[in-house]
Amino acid sequence: MPAQDLLANLFNTIMENEKRNKRECYVMPASKLLMETLRIMQKYGYIGEFELIDDRILPKLKIQLLGRINKAGVIKPRFPVGWKEIGQWERKYLPAVGVGILILSTDKGIMSHVEAQEKKIGGRLLGYAY
Repeated sequence: MPAQDLLANLFNTIMENEKRNKRECYVMPASKLLMETLRIMQKYGYIGEFELIDDRILPKLKIQLLGRINKAGVIKPRFPVGWKEIGQWERKYLPAVGVGILILSTDKGIMSHVEAQEKKIGGRLLGYAY
């Protein structure tokens, strides 16, 4: 059985439910990576509240949708990026400067490209949302 890309599954589920104008969706299985990604999306106003539902079989995430996501996706391969290069990637994946967020995995945790530039740290690109 091939390895499952949980992040791609998260973005795909959110996008499909946004297209159908749903108010909430469920993503299974849950993971720390997904929860940190959702925390960033919530901070920037793309999603509402989310909660971990641990029913002892398969933990899942319940996500409140606000209808504010036009597009979200993973970046493959997960390119390494220095903090000075973030602007180039922003132009490549986002529709305009200042519109949307890139999500990075850094040695200080998962964060948006804005936070990474402020802290002057690089990392690996995981995904984007706008």
